[in-house]
Amino acid sequence: MTEKLKPNAISSLKAALQYDFRDLELLRVALTHASALAPSETVSGSYQRLEFLGDRVLGLAIASMLHRHFPKADEGELARRFNHMVKRETCAEIAQELGVGEAMRIGLAEAQTGGRKKTALLADMCEAVIAAIYLDGGYGPAEAFIERLWEPRMLSWSGPLRDAKTTLQEWAQSKGLPTPNYEVSGRDGPDHAPNFTVSVAVQGLAPGEGRGGSKRLAEQNAAEAVLRREGVWKE
Repeated sequence: MTEKLKPNAISSLKAALQYDFRDLELLRVALTHASALAPSETVSGSYQRLEFLGDRVLGLAIASMLHRHFPKADEGELARRFNHMVKRETCAEIAQELGVGEAMRIGLAEAQTGGRKKTALLADMCEAVIAAIYLDGGYGPAEAFIERLWEPRMLSWSGPLRDAKTTLQEWAQSKGLPTPNYEVSGRDGPDHAPNFTVSVAVQGLAPGEGRGGSKRLAEQNAAEAVLRREGVWKE
């Protein structure tokens, strides 16, 4: 059973997107969770394939903006800024601002467990919406949409500029400790959009854990978890 949408939820989202779809079915699919579909429809009818595409479109647009706005930044700084812009929490925050949660098509059981406010689902559907715009209108409108919502965050962000793995290694070395050791401790999610869990061990400290859509991102998040716990980063 699918939970009924709030009145005008789709109309409000369309206005917030500031994009006029020629094929509104793309937006509908981007907002549809598997729990709202019959098992035979979940592959083609849910947001997951669009989320896979939208993640890549977002990455290209963010990388292009960073390259343009920060001509003196080295690769490490660019990577740190990039990771902050594309991380799940940033995408979920933008999804909430747009009203994606209210416009989701989800099953009643998923709704009752707080599906409309889940960070992971909001972030994934945000990327699916990007893909829907890209397929409907091409890269230009998708890039314009991303610039409008991500660029102000990019220019105002003042977090640590060194990437987490490098910072953790340098911090450990400054204390006479061996190089941190990373191990993949788990993997879940579909093959097209896996999630990795990585544990990092620093001698004398409790392990840190991080998750991400790639081993590299999970390693960065694990290192960041240790840096924050130890008070090295206080963003």
